Amino acid sequence: MIKRGLLTLVLNAVALIVVAQLFDSFYLDGFGTALLASLILAVLNVIVRPLLVILTLPITVLSLGLFLFVINAITLMITQALIGNAFVITGFGTAILAAIILSILQLILNRLIKDTILLSK
Repeated sequence: MIKRGLLTLVLNAVALIVVAQLFDSFYLDGFGTALLASLILAVLNVIVRPLLVILTLPITVLSLGLFLFVINAITLMITQALIGNAFVITGFGTAILAAIILSILQLILNRLIKDTILLSK
């Protein structure tokens, strides 16, 4: 269980680095910063995200769930505010695009790891 959680943090850090390579307005200082950002995002997803989802439930339902990307972008912006100059996102539009790409990358990476774990058993 702990190994899977650590693996998820590392995979999310890798996804953050990939996003940083795609956008000039998304800057990460290095892998350590990406790992810290991944940890902070995990904590925010446990504490803040459920509150935001409940508060914005009507908008989320009306947008057929697409508003969840805005919530993910908000958690990214909170993360970069907590980390400081080592993690910079210049603009909310970039944060939304990054949230979309991060979601896709995390889905792919988690699926690959799940398939690899299943094949090794």
